[in-house]
Amino acid sequence: MRGAKSAKWVAGAAIIALAATACGGGDSDEGKKNTSGQPAGYVSIDVGEPQKPLMPADTNESNGSYVIQSLFTQLLDFDDKGDIVLTNAESVETKDSKTWTVKLKKGWKFHNGEAVTSQSYIDAWNWYANVKNAQQNAFWFSDIKGYADVHPEKGDPKAEAMSGLKAVDDTTFTIELSEKVPYFNYKLGYATFAPLPKVFYDDPKAFGQKPIGNGPYSFEKWTHKKLIQVKAFDGYQGPNKAANKGIQFKNYSTVEAAYQDVISGNLDMIRQVGPKDLPKYKTDLGDGAIEQPYAAIQTLTPAFYSKTFKDINPKVLQGLSMAIDRDTITKTVLNGTRTPATSFTPPQVKGNQTLESDILKFNPTKAKQLIKDGGGVPENKISVQYNADGGHKEWVTAVCESIRNATGVDCVGDAKPDFPTDLEARDNDEVKGFYRGGWVADYPVNVNFLKELYHSKAESNNGRFNDKEIDDLMAKGDKADSLEASVAAYQEVEKKLVEKMPAIPLWYYAINGGHGKNVDNVKVDFHGDLELTGVTTK
Repeated sequence: MRGAKSAKWVAGAAIIALAATACGGGDSDEGKKNTSGQPAGYVSIDVGEPQKPLMPADTNESNGSYVIQSLFTQLLDFDDKGDIVLTNAESVETKDSKTWTVKLKKGWKFHNGEAVTSQSYIDAWNWYANVKNAQQNAFWFSDIKGYADVHPEKGDPKAEAMSGLKAVDDTTFTIELSEKVPYFNYKLGYATFAPLPKVFYDDPKAFGQKPIGNGPYSFEKWTHKKLIQVKAFDGYQGPNKAANKGIQFKNYSTVEAAYQDVISGNLDMIRQVGPKDLPKYKTDLGDGAIEQPYAAIQTLTPAFYSKTFKDINPKVLQGLSMAIDRDTITKTVLNGTRTPATSFTPPQVKGNQTLESDILKFNPTKAKQLIKDGGGVPENKISVQYNADGGHKEWVTAVCESIRNATGVDCVGDAKPDFPTDLEARDNDEVKGFYRGGWVADYPVNVNFLKELYHSKAESNNGRFNDKEIDDLMAKGDKADSLEASVAAYQEVEKKLVEKMPAIPLWYYAINGGHGKNVDNVKVDFHGDLELTGVTTK
């Protein structure tokens, strides 16, 4: 998910913000308030302004994903080990990996009282996939038979619905895929597959500002660039029913400001402590400090349409990769909180492997030679775009210094004021060189870190990497006879990426966050998100 949970502190498919955006807090008009302005029984966390309106299939970054997951529940999710947990689904089964039968748990309701039915899913998925609706995550539905009819590469849709979706009854529907996909049930754990109530179709634009979901919390208010507030939904029947009365998602201009509010008691939880506070946060927070690896990776991703990287020889990118001293940067600047990457995928996903290549090892001599052999960097200068509100400046500076010292190639940071601005530049092909790529697992299979980022048609392929050989290898993996065979095929894709260099893997993430003294039972899920439903107040 851009990062998918495409990212979450990466939606999943989520792109990772690392921290929050603008500043503030927020008051509730009702109920008893504590000194931070939040209602009694509510908990608060630093989550910045979502890039898009709050619609499941138009959210693939970490800020929006946190909120979407509180408001909506899809068919299934994953536990802290990455194993499937059924949520709205009673079962998801297949005999051939091509036709899947879904049975829903009975009695589920949307927040407005409407029943969640098979049609709630079918109508939603058809709307998400329709090219006219321009949803960022439409590509996620491309496995379903009839997708090309609602989402042609050019022109208007030939149909309003995908032929592969059929309701058997109110709580049973079938999904027929164009080709067999052994890992398709894992994809259903991504929040973009959430259902929608009928009222959505009356005014989708208005719905995105005041969504009605089927999740553990219902929407209360959104004060843009300041605060989003949701309250526990009493009628929720999922396994993750809220143990608190509600959540405030608060925006901050910097991670340092958010951290200070945790220390002072004006914020309950922080997702990630910034580099400046990493050396002391365990002392400051005591038992409230959290340190835990999770399924996410940091990369430098070239914009292949840019003047710098258009038609670049992959040897140049291999050389730049070998010019980065990952060991030193993770130990010093990042205070030992990251682990140098040994592949394009993190250890927590099926199919992770250590690549038999030197491209991720620091070697200034070989780095220089590869850059020279590849024809050099245009104008001998590169830039790294990042969001200034996410605590990235320090490591970007260190990476640039490493490249400069090792190769003589000039390297500068290109800071955007906040995460939404950073994402808009990526979406609109305005990146001048590299951008800071961060991806967290939407589902725990290597495919999620390869296809969703490097397939030529993948929405989160913001570097616009396009390679027919890679696309064809991915198609072969998708048609494998089993999950294991598909995972193995994608391992071969990953090995081929070493030659192509669609990105430069840097390091694997760990969550280094924490909570204050007013809350308890703060745990981390497979995606690296704090499990907000289980948090209790003291």
